[in-house]
Amino acid sequence: MSLSLDHIVIAVHDLEQTLADYAALGFNVLRGGEHPGRSTHNALVVFADGSYLELIAWRAPAPQERWWQLLQRHGEGIVDYALLPPGTADTVAAAAQRGLQLEGPLDGGRLRPDGERLHWQTARPGTADLPFLCGDITPRRLRVPEGEVRVHANGAQGVSSLAIAVHDLDATLARYRALLGEGADLGPAVVLPGSGVRVAVVRIGRSSLVLSSPRDPAEGPSSPLAQRLATRGEGPYAFVLRNPDAARAGDVLDAAKAHGALIEFELGASGSQHAGAAQPALN
Repeated sequence: MSLSLDHIVIAVHDLEQTLADYAALGFNVLRGGEHPGRSTHNALVVFADGSYLELIAWRAPAPQERWWQLLQRHGEGIVDYALLPPGTADTVAAAAQRGLQLEGPLDGGRLRPDGERLHWQTARPGTADLPFLCGDITPRRLRVPEGEVRVHANGAQGVSSLAIAVHDLDATLARYRALLGEGADLGPAVVLPGSGVRVAVVRIGRSSLVLSSPRDPAEGPSSPLAQRLATRGEGPYAFVLRNPDAARAGDVLDAAKAHGALIEFELGASGSQHAGAAQPALN
């Protein structure tokens, strides 16, 4: 059962200011609309590979929502990411058979500025090292527009890799195996020399998930990764964008204008950056 990267969620305080700042960074930003029954509204940055960034803000406090809690505690930045399942209910059932329980399917939706109503189903894991699922009921092209909106002045074409901090790499890999099922492309856990960090790469379609954990959690928060886990817990914290323009290779975007999201462009087409993407962003 094949899953692909659907979107990365970036929580922000002021959506209008974020729209302007992401446009200044060279992104084509699309207003997404409102979420019925919630106080959230969003904007999208959609890439040629079909993945996108969701820039989400709240019109009123929502203390019951985890993303809002993270925004209040730690400020703006990446709070979650989603995979696109071939079918939400079927994926939840298959994961349960492999020992992984997901909450869902849960109904969700959005009202676009043009009045179009979108419907989808989500399913959520019990731990923050895993993504949630987001599967469409209405056609996906309504939620994730196609055409010129996917063309960006900065040349970004898609998400090459996403860095995720985890407490226990072996336990997390077991959960990913249960989520992805037979045929999951999970690389072996390796130690990055001189870093005190263990990493493993999970391939999801054209994107890589770079899972990182302290080599010895018993040593305490002695590294940037361990400090991040101690203060913010598990979850995604940085990503690399695919860009064919060699002049932009390795560029790091202004974190202030990106509203706390740690974003850089791929070093080269070979994808050699994937295994090390987790470390520079934390320094």
